[in-house]
Amino acid sequence: MKEHEYSVTVNWVGNTGKGTASYDAYTRDFTVDMPGKRTLLGSADPAFRGDQHRWNPEDMLLASLSACHKLWYLHLCAVNQVNVLEYLDQPHGRMVEGSSTRKGHFTQVVLRPRIVVSQASDIDLAMHLHEQAHHECFIANSVNFPVTCEAVITCATP
Repeated sequence: MKEHEYSVTVNWVGNTGKGTASYDAYTRDFTVDMPGKRTLLGSADPAFRGDQHRWNPEDMLLASLSACHKLWYLHLCAVNQVNVLEYLDQPHGRMVEGSSTRKGHFTQVVLRPRIVVSQASDIDLAMHLHEQAHHECFIANSVNFPVTCEAVITCATP
């Protein structure tokens, strides 16, 4: 069994001079840093007094699920002679707040990749590899809600 470890620094930068003296005395802004990488600017979702121009944890979860699936999919295509030329995903997630049994939580994420493969590629195999990518994705294997994929695959025009 292999193990991998990850560390980042999340720094709250929202103290406007009063700390958390009241609910509206501070911003929800934060930064995420890791040596050798650009700083990620984060905040809460605007519904929770966050800055709409910064990444929020919900955005990052959705992006992580999409990126992990894509990376596995591209790997599987490469080793199965499916030549992917373009890959664009616009995933959608649903989160609910305040049910009687749970606090806010995601109920589902739908990945919606639009893929272009070379004319020599097997489209049926290309579609099937999404299921395998889903089972390989580390992030999808770590969440407790369904992650589904509604891929559309087309062949490149000559």
